[in-house]
Parts: sequence; C-alpha cells; structure tokens
Amino acid sequence: MKDVDCVAFLQWALPRLGLHWPGFRKVRRQVCKRIARRIDELGLGHAAAYRERLAQDRAEWQALAALCTIPISRFYRDPSVFDRLGSAVLPALAQQARRRGQESLGCWSAGCASGEEPYTVAIQWRMLLASRFSTLSLRVLGTDVDASLLDRARAGCYKASSLKALPHSWLNQAFERRGDLFCLRESWRADVRFERQDLLSELPPGPFDLVLCRNLAFTYFGADRSRQALDRLTSRLRLGGALVAGIHERLPEPAARFEPWPDCPTVFRLCSIA
Repeated sequence: MKDVDCVAFLQWALPRLGLHWPGFRKVRRQVCKRIARRIDELGLGHAAAYRERLAQDRAEWQALAALCTIPISRFYRDPSVFDRLGSAVLPALAQQARRRGQESLGCWSAGCASGEEPYTVAIQWRMLLASRFSTLSLRVLGTDVDASLLDRARAGCYKASSLKALPHSWLNQAFERRGDLFCLRESWRADVRFERQDLLSELPPGPFDLVLCRNLAFTYFGADRSRQALDRLTSRLRLGGALVAGIHERLPEPAARFEPWPDCPTVFRLCSIA
C-alpha cells in the first residue's frame, strides 16, 4: 500500500476509532505495514476494498484497532524523566506516604506494554530509595490491553537493545544473562504484577501515589477519549500524587486539578479533587 493511500485511510479510520491522526504521523509506516498484511490476509486488493469490508463487518473494527496499537517500550525510556523521578518525585511521594502512616507506596503504569516501565520504577526504588525509606515497600501494577505483551512482561526477559539506557550497575545487579536475553532476577520481580485492562473500560482499585501514562492516551486518543482517560486516571490517583505523561504530551483541558511538578515538565501533582 502506498504511503499516500495509507495516510488517507488512516485519516478516515482513526477518528472513527476515537484516535488522533497527528499522534500517528511518526509511526504510520509501522501501522501501514500491519494494515497491508491484514488486507492481504482477507484477500482484498487495496485500501478501498478494506473500507468496504469495515462498512459491512463491525467486528473488523476491533481487528483494526488492534493493528493501530503501538507498543514502544524500553527500560529507563527518556532518562531525564526517570532521573527526576528518582531524585525528586519518588522521595517526595515517599515522605507524604510516611506522614500518612502508609506501609506501601502504590504505582500504576497504564499501557505498560511488555513491562519495561513498571520494572524500571521497581529497580529504581530498590537501588536508590528502599534503604532510605525502610518502613515503606513499593507495589507496582502494570496494565495493558495486549495479552501477548503482558505474557512477555511476566516472563521478564529482554534483548540488550531494550536495556541500553538503564544504568550499568543496575543491569548487573537486577538481571542475569540467558543466552541472548537478559532476564530480571525473580526477587526483583516480586513487587511488580500485571493485569490485562483497557484503560477506557476497566480500572484497578487504587488509590495510587504515582501513575504513569506515557505515549498512550495523550498522544493517540482523540480529544473526547483523551479527556475521559485523564478523568479515569485521576480517579485512581491519591491527592498530592503524581501523574507522569510523555515528554511530547500535554494534559487535555480542563486539567485545573493538576499543577506542574517543580522542574519536572512531564510530571503533574494532583492538587484538588473535583
């Protein structure tokens, strides 16, 4: 399928899926390849025929939505964000939790893909903060709609390319080499669990002190779904807790309940409850 034909198809289809075309510009080639394979699987010759199929088969829209899911994940992705989480955000959240008498700090990674993000938070806590806040444990939940990605997350084994940004000393302590893969040691996975959930239809019980939703709702969702996602994330965030967005994302309006975390442009503190 030619790029111009795929772009036209995506500009037609994405709004019907509640998705935001501008968020797909940089990843469209990956999505287009998937759609082209699907067209071949169905024995259709071109995008126009696939549009006709979608008009006749409502179930095919679910297949198309799955093709438009973009799992891009790696450990310590956007190092500046994790640097500030470790030096400022997590310590502040831990101090708040200790004042409240909490026994654990709750973290939710929404759209966690194959688990690199929630595992990074768990490793960071153990390496930098666990001894400082010895009365607190960290409990991390990763959720995603893709069951196959969650199976990979639970296995906890990754290629070296996924670990390039992780501090070398952390890699040596937390992982063991198995052939071409690096596998997270079992004791380092103990406080991380995974559940299959669609952000717009299911929510974990909460409340959480830290919620990460990066490069998902505020990039790929259309305006209405993006606002709905923010409301749902907020409903599971503890007052004074932190919401982490992607480095190129902005929270949808209205976001008056949040204030930017000092010196952390992608982190927002929940400062009031509607």
